[in-house]
Amino acid sequence: MDIIWYVILGAFLATYLVLGGYDYGVGLWLARRAAPADRRLALTAVGPFFLGNEVWLVAAVGVLFGAFPMLEGELLSGLYPVVVLALVGVIVVTVAVQLRSRPASDRARARWDRLVVIGSALAALGWGAVLAGLLQGVPLAADGRVHSVGHVFTPFVAAGALTLLSLVALHGATFLALRLPEAAATAAARYGRRLVPAALAAVATVTVVGLLTDRVRQTVQQPVTAIVVPVLLAAVLLVIGGALRRNRPGVAFAGSAVALALPVFAVAAITWPYALISSVDPAASLTVADAAASAPTLRLLSWVAVPLLPTLIGFQVMCWWVFRGRVDGRAPVYW
Repeated sequence: MDIIWYVILGAFLATYLVLGGYDYGVGLWLARRAAPADRRLALTAVGPFFLGNEVWLVAAVGVLFGAFPMLEGELLSGLYPVVVLALVGVIVVTVAVQLRSRPASDRARARWDRLVVIGSALAALGWGAVLAGLLQGVPLAADGRVHSVGHVFTPFVAAGALTLLSLVALHGATFLALRLPEAAATAAARYGRRLVPAALAAVATVTVVGLLTDRVRQTVQQPVTAIVVPVLLAAVLLVIGGALRRNRPGVAFAGSAVALALPVFAVAAITWPYALISSVDPAASLTVADAAASAPTLRLLSWVAVPLLPTLIGFQVMCWWVFRGRVDGRAPVYW
C-alpha cells in the first residue's frame, strides 16, 4: 500500500505542476511589454481555473503529511530554503492577482502585475530547485537530522530551477495559444516557439551539470531512466515546437503538460526505491517503505481518498468543459 500512496503523491504533485504551471506561465507572460487590455485578456483566460488549480498543492501536502510523515520532516528540514521560496511565490501570485483590479489607474495595476511576474518566477524556480534537490540528495545524518542547508546552493540545483522556469513559461504560452482569441493566440504561439530553444538549452545544461556532479551521480539508482528522461523531454519539446508552427495549440498544450509532469515522475523513478537519499551517509537514506506511515494509517487514508479523488478530478473536468474554447468579449472577468 505504501507504493500506491507514493504513486498518488507523485500524481498529485505532477497534476499541481501541470495545472499551476500554466497559472505561473501566464504570470510570466505579463512581463512582456503588453498593453493593459492584453494583460487583462491573459488573466481572463486563466481566471476560471486559477484557484482550483492550487487545490492540488493542498492535496499533495495532505498526502505528504498523512501518508509519509518521515519524508515530510526530513524533506522540509533538508530543502526548506527552496520550499519557502516556492511557497512565497505561490502566496505573492495569489495575492497580487486578486488585488490588481482594486486600483483604478493602469499604473497601479501595472505594479501589481509586476508582483504577479515576480511571484510566478519565484514559484517556478522554487519547485524546480526542490526537484533538483531531491535528485541531488540531502546531507541527512544517522540521527535523522539535516545539519546544513548549503547543499541547495549548487550549480545543479540552480540549473534545475532554471529548467523548470523555462518549462513553466512555455506551458503558459501554449495555454494562451489555446485560450486567447485567434489574433492574440498567434502572438502567444510565436512567443512559445521562441521559448522552445531556451527550454532545450536548459534541459541540456541540467543534464550535463548532473553528469559532472559527483553527488548527483551517486544519488542515481536507476541510470537507464536517468539517461532516457532528458532524451524524452527533448523529444517532447521538439513536438511542442512543431505543433506551434503548424497551428495546433491543443497538441502543444498537451506536450507542455507532459513536459511539466515528467520531472516529478522522473525524480521518483531515478531514485527508486528511495524516497530521500542521504548524500553523507547511505545508511541514513529513507526508502519509500521507511518513509510511509503504518499500514492502519494508510488504510484509513484510503477511505478518505475514495470520495476525494473523484471530487478533485470531477471539478477539473467540469471547469474545462464549462470554460472550454477561446475567451471572447462575453467571458467573465475575474481580476
